[in-house]
Amino acid sequence: MSVDFLELSIRELSRNFGRRRALSRMSLECRAGEIVGLLGPNGAGKSTLLAIVSTLAVPSSGEVRYGGRTARELGAMLRGRIGVLSHDLHLYSELTARENLVFFGRLYGTDDPEMRAARALERARLADRGGDLVSGFSRGMRQRLALERALLHDPRLLLLDEPFTGLDDASTIALVGRLRELRSSGCITLLATHDLDVAELVLDRAVILHDGKLVANEDDVRGLRKRYQDRLNVGARP
Repeated sequence: MSVDFLELSIRELSRNFGRRRALSRMSLECRAGEIVGLLGPNGAGKSTLLAIVSTLAVPSSGEVRYGGRTARELGAMLRGRIGVLSHDLHLYSELTARENLVFFGRLYGTDDPEMRAARALERARLADRGGDLVSGFSRGMRQRLALERALLHDPRLLLLDEPFTGLDDASTIALVGRLRELRSSGCITLLATHDLDVAELVLDRAVILHDGKLVANEDDVRGLRKRYQDRLNVGARP
């Protein structure tokens, strides 16, 4: 049985770590073909939210629904529809770039993982470095490779935690273009970032978090930097 969905629904989601509350009753709806930014200072709850949505962590209360069904209802096949790029890039430094991609392609159960790896190397602008060990790559090269690793299986839901880290201007522009392609294909993208200038170029909507709470849902991302700071100032008030 294949799994697919066109909406992501986060309902009254909370996550506690002992006495600390990382998320507090957060609700959010996302649709296919939408890029939603998660903005907020360190400790706001962005990474915790992505971990729960990816099914790698469980909420203390509330739920996440993928097209109306929970992760428990959909089972293990749900993960085959999710792509994740986190701070840990999940690359094996002792393998070449091509070997990494082929390995993950087989892990995902894709058809023709060698062909997919070759295409991914082209998209990552690493076609001439496919036979090189990842241990010799710069942070930016690893970041580009890890993004394509997360997309090998054509996920419906893409979760990105600071995807612009370590990228030069050319790589940033390429990533913006790649995200726009994914939007056109109907991918749901949740993107946590501190780079507000780049965010304005690619986001359809911005969600601002502060101390684990959703303090704003901005449908217009123009002039985002000022409104972001204004929202945080309001959210920080006792």
